[in-house]
Amino acid sequence: MADYYITIFLDDEKRKVIEQAGLGDQIVEIGGKKAIQVGMSQKEQKKLIKGYPDLKFDSSNACVLPENAEATLMGFITSAKSLDVIKAAIMKLYNPLAGKELRSKTF
Repeated sequence: MADYYITIFLDDEKRKVIEQAGLGDQIVEIGGKKAIQVGMSQKEQKKLIKGYPDLKFDSSNACVLPENAEATLMGFITSAKSLDVIKAAIMKLYNPLAGKELRSKTF
């Protein structure tokens, strides 16, 4: 069981993609909306917070990613045909060097 979750709310198009990936049985209803949830550990949650400081978790330890990050995660889900993709996806979602200037040493 995961400590934290990423919730992806499904419109008709996303729902079809999830069903085509064979994950229709993973769709749940949250607040009257269809969704899937990707589990993650506390360590992965901390990385996401570093990458997305505005990320908010609700009382059930679930969050919703920004649109571009959600699209990246959906790509991992559909290609792997699994919701157990956070270990691979975290490398794309959390980029510790994003926005930092590259430095080089001069010898």
